[in-house]
Amino acid sequence: MITELKVLRPSWSGEGRLQALCTSRKGGISKAPWYSLNLGDHVGDNPLHVGENRQSLARFAGLSSTRIGWLEQVHGTDVIELTQASVATRPRADASFTREPKLACAILTADCLPVLLADRNGTVVGAAHAGWRGLSQGVLENLIRAMEVEPGDLLAWFGPAIGPGHFEVGPEVKAAFVEQDAHAEVAFSAVGAREGHFMADLYRLARQRLQRAGVTAISGGSLCTVNDREWLFSYRRDQQTGRMASVIWLN
Repeated sequence: MITELKVLRPSWSGEGRLQALCTSRKGGISKAPWYSLNLGDHVGDNPLHVGENRQSLARFAGLSSTRIGWLEQVHGTDVIELTQASVATRPRADASFTREPKLACAILTADCLPVLLADRNGTVVGAAHAGWRGLSQGVLENLIRAMEVEPGDLLAWFGPAIGPGHFEVGPEVKAAFVEQDAHAEVAFSAVGAREGHFMADLYRLARQRLQRAGVTAISGGSLCTVNDREWLFSYRRDQQTGRMASVIWLN
């Protein structure tokens, strides 16, 4: 039996044209280990359960299920403009944007950082899948450029991601960021990490990238997917698990 969906929302969404949310584990029909609102169709779950969960999300959001832009995410930096035609093709990309009302950009995550963007005037919205690879290679900057509005006019929100107390990475990850910006050094700490490794603050790294690009209105970034077993999916914690969706659209 499907219970009411439990979602998170940016403080700036839910009124007027801007609408955005991030799902939790709660409110779906998937069985363990995907329990319960799994929206990922690539993680081994029953496709019928995933389909019903996606329909539930669409009904909850007041959207047509055919107008939610699911992507084939590959930890890259490609950005796609969503139209009714492109939504039907499930584009291979890690970020999307649209100016069409009632057409939603959607990102699936279970530790990587979902970033939602919208201009203050409610004319364009976008979403990015910002794992460390895509983040270090410029997926956020690519999305900002594609949206073609002044960065200072954008609102940004971080959905749930792995927190700095659990995101241990190798030296190649630190190098990927520090080689581009020496200030990224502060987002890495050897405390709590194995020898030669670092604990990385994904939220801080993303905030730095947005600020360098000119985005200053940034919110979210206080949750940890690994810590919150009851509400949030985490691949690093559970390995086989579901996916949450961060979704943004214009009314």
